[in-house]
Amino acid sequence: QVQLVESGGGSVQSGGSLRLSCAVFGYFYSGCMGWFRQAPGQEREGVAAIDIDGSTRYADSVKGRFTISQDNAKNTVLLQMNSLKSEDTAMYYCAAGARQLRLRAGDFGYWSQGTQVTVSS
Repeated sequence: QVQLVESGGGSVQSGGSLRLSCAVFGYFYSGCMGWFRQAPGQEREGVAAIDIDGSTRYADSVKGRFTISQDNAKNTVLLQMNSLKSEDTAMYYCAAGARQLRLRAGDFGYWSQGTQVTVSS
């Protein structure tokens, strides 16, 4: 059974930083992993993705502020979020199982439970 376990969400003031971590259990990591977010009343949007070779893709809204990284040996993916803005407030999800480096939720077969990130101005 595949499980994605997140940690690291919370509340921070605008301009601050947070780091999200996602550990993957029961899954042989051979594809892409990603981070998505969903704010109330909005669709889930892709934030960042990384493939097995370390290539990355970011949403334009987070380029230069967020960094995705991975520890293949530990089956863990991280999202470092700097210079946070109020519009980054959302529930954040990590995802696994995509075969292509894209920010499309439908590509991913496994999802975490989500962690809330709140940025106050």
